[in-house]
Amino acid sequence: MSTTTEPKMINFMGQSFIAVVFSGLLILGSIFGIWYKGLNFGIDFTGGTLIEVSYPKPVELTPLRNQLAQAGFDEAVVQHFGSAEEVLIRIAPRDGVNSAQLSNQVMETLRATSTESIELRRVEFVGPQVGKELTEDGALAVLYALFGILIYVSLRYEWRFALGSVLALVHDVIITVGLFAWTQLQFDLTVVAALLAVIGYSLNDTIVVFDRVRENFRIMREPDPVVVTNVAINQMLARTIMTSLTTLVVLVALLLLGGEVIAGFAAALVVGIVVGTFSSTYIAASFALLLGVSKEDLMKAPKEERDVESEEAELQRLFLEQEAKRQAKLAAQGKDDAV
Repeated sequence: MSTTTEPKMINFMGQSFIAVVFSGLLILGSIFGIWYKGLNFGIDFTGGTLIEVSYPKPVELTPLRNQLAQAGFDEAVVQHFGSAEEVLIRIAPRDGVNSAQLSNQVMETLRATSTESIELRRVEFVGPQVGKELTEDGALAVLYALFGILIYVSLRYEWRFALGSVLALVHDVIITVGLFAWTQLQFDLTVVAALLAVIGYSLNDTIVVFDRVRENFRIMREPDPVVVTNVAINQMLARTIMTSLTTLVVLVALLLLGGEVIAGFAAALVVGIVVGTFSSTYIAASFALLLGVSKEDLMKAPKEERDVESEEAELQRLFLEQEAKRQAKLAAQGKDDAV
């Protein structure tokens, strides 16, 4: 005698209150960190001096960063530009020092420890007004993305799901930005791009869960929305874990091996994906349930029932009418043959 056992279901929604409280604490801590410590804006936002230098042969960036740090340029961003021989150096503005003086100081620092001929290609100044515009544009990009998502999910699913998904995305963005405030990692345009990527990733995960919730509402007889949502999350759990883990493997490799230039980008994505997976599982569905989503909200409007008897009677009438015409035609043909 063989017995079958149903797969074990994890009661995610049973722990939703704890998850929401935990997320609330993280959000409060993030907001406090942003207010208390602020963000360590990169040169993209603060403005500064851009210096391009050329070496006769490929050069390693780590020794250059160490030389500049020892000379007092701790905030300098050093990266290759086009080839391994071309180096781009970005330095934040300093009070009382203009771009020409900064470039001279940088070139003296680089030439002091190098026997090679270093050529200064160009020096450009990025004003603080440009940085201010980039700050506003970056914030607006995030807001526009959230607003577009709100409209899309409202049209595709239901307004309660739309609010739940947007609240989950705001949750992801605030916590990720809060991490940058507390750790004082450099916040530049690459981090803004990472935040937009986190919004897209988290939304995709949330939509997959919501889609399964909607289907379960239609096929399950269970009237309790909490049970239906719990089943949907468990059904998509394997997919969620597999997607998140494979993405994190790549991002952790970028964070550890990608170098300083993309460290902020990779860090934002790592934190965003972890937080986004958590919010897709707990926060989005919890808020949708809190707003009172039900089976009736997601069911399609029933079509008018067909009057089968009337249709059959009409078909019978048409058949008899056609048959009478056929018989009359045959009778007329018989008379013509007899004549």
